[in-house]
Amino acid sequence: MSATLELAIGRTPRTAALFEAGRDYAIPTLPNITRAFAPMVREGRYEASEMAIATFLMAKAAGKPLVLLPAVLSARYQEGAMLCRADGPVRGPADLRGKRVGVRAYSQTTGMWLRGVLAEQHGVLPDAMRWVTFEDAHLAEYRDPPFAERAPAGAAMLDMLLDGRLDAAIFGTELPDAPNLAPVFGDPEAAGAAFHAAYGFMPVNHLLVARADVATARTTELKALLERLRAGGCPVPGRAELDPALLQAGRFCAEQGLIARPLTAEEIWAGTPPALLG
Repeated sequence: MSATLELAIGRTPRTAALFEAGRDYAIPTLPNITRAFAPMVREGRYEASEMAIATFLMAKAAGKPLVLLPAVLSARYQEGAMLCRADGPVRGPADLRGKRVGVRAYSQTTGMWLRGVLAEQHGVLPDAMRWVTFEDAHLAEYRDPPFAERAPAGAAMLDMLLDGRLDAAIFGTELPDAPNLAPVFGDPEAAGAAFHAAYGFMPVNHLLVARADVATARTTELKALLERLRAGGCPVPGRAELDPALLQAGRFCAEQGLIARPLTAEEIWAGTPPALLG
């Protein structure tokens, strides 16, 4: 291990201070921070990394040597990310039964949260739709369910939605600027409020993880990293505040076949040094 902490993290207002920290961190340049997730899960390429919560839960359940750190790098209500054609057959969540829905990967965290909402609040189970994916899960061992299929090589999800090969699609934080698209959840703000009323939290998308060996050997440096994130405006809550979202995400992951069973809070936090939790 070098004196500089190898850290894969996206540049946002929450993390900007890290990019101004001189030689404290070696941060790779990536086209999108999601490109760090597979190398981190599969080979532990970085000492610490931003990671989607569904990916972390899948990795933890598979026994990958990663530990969770309580820095919330991304969180949002998800309903605004699911779009359909304004003149298409989908007018609301109930219309998704039997429809083709695009998503970057079946294991994508936004998709996980939305499938949970569709199942629990609208009675539309994951296998009631045909999921069209564009890439594999970050966890190499995972295989998509039989009601998912891979999009044709080179196809773009937005193009497939616009030309009718998809009935709806789940995008990320950057929504396409297409005037003929509309949210599947007609009023995303109201849908987000309904989620909060039902579950009591805002869904977590990205947290921070570290390799288990790094968490043990570089606890002091990781604690300083959390403090620097907190000082820059990134939420670094206690475990008790995070557990409701993490446990619900685990239940959704298990119900959707991403993991075999929900993880307990003790399993989720296994290996995280106590000094990094308070």
